[in-house]
Amino acid sequence: MADEQKQKDEAEERSAPAGAVVYHAIRKEGEGELERPTSALLWSGLAAGLSMGFSFVAEALLRSHIPEASWRPLIVNFGYSVGFLIVILGRQQLFTENTLTVILPLLVRRDGSTLRNVARLWTAVFLANMAGAFLFALVIAKTTAFDSGMHDAFIALGDEATRAGFATTLLRGIFGGWLIAMMVWLLPFAESARVWVIIIVTYIVGLGGFSHVIAGSIDTMFLAFIGRISWLDCVNGYIVPALLGNTIGGVALVAAINHAQMVAGGKGMDM
Repeated sequence: MADEQKQKDEAEERSAPAGAVVYHAIRKEGEGELERPTSALLWSGLAAGLSMGFSFVAEALLRSHIPEASWRPLIVNFGYSVGFLIVILGRQQLFTENTLTVILPLLVRRDGSTLRNVARLWTAVFLANMAGAFLFALVIAKTTAFDSGMHDAFIALGDEATRAGFATTLLRGIFGGWLIAMMVWLLPFAESARVWVIIIVTYIVGLGGFSHVIAGSIDTMFLAFIGRISWLDCVNGYIVPALLGNTIGGVALVAAINHAQMVAGGKGMDM
């Protein structure tokens, strides 16, 4: 009997957590984020915006050292994961993560107080992220921190980010927001595989050219700083559609659908 019970315990430990467990873990995290003061959100968001710049740098480093070939993007886009690894493992606030975590408490409570709190958090984190992205782009565009070969790689990456029109950037942003929110959904019980979950999902975002409002803003702001595009094109041509797409992808396709799944199963309000 003891051996049988031990086997049952081991099977339970190795089984995947139920969807309701994942849902409530993320909802609890969201409730904790909504309790954070605005000043803490601003500093954490600023750090995240700056950290995301290392995705741009890592991609440019790989691009500048790998010869032109059809397979080069398969290697270069591993650099895209670097900023996300720093932000997520460092517990910094990134806007696209909060399209899932703080929306779950709002969908449960559905009151004006929670809606205002979500708006406060979103506004603080997004503006802080953009400030960090702006500062990082300013430094790499206006200083000699990187050589001419790196600047050529920066320009090429920026051109790729701004090549699509408004509608295409928005659509790609939906896919990008969807994948980033799904990554957040997978992380609570990923345990030792957390790093691989982050790398694989963000690698697909980069390789697919799916728009990410913070990471991509650094690319486009760099082009605006060197005069290759106008600031109007930077904002209206990339930041606005990417922001809309990421928000739709995270809120509608991940948060709302997974919440509806839990409610339909009678587990959305429990725990």
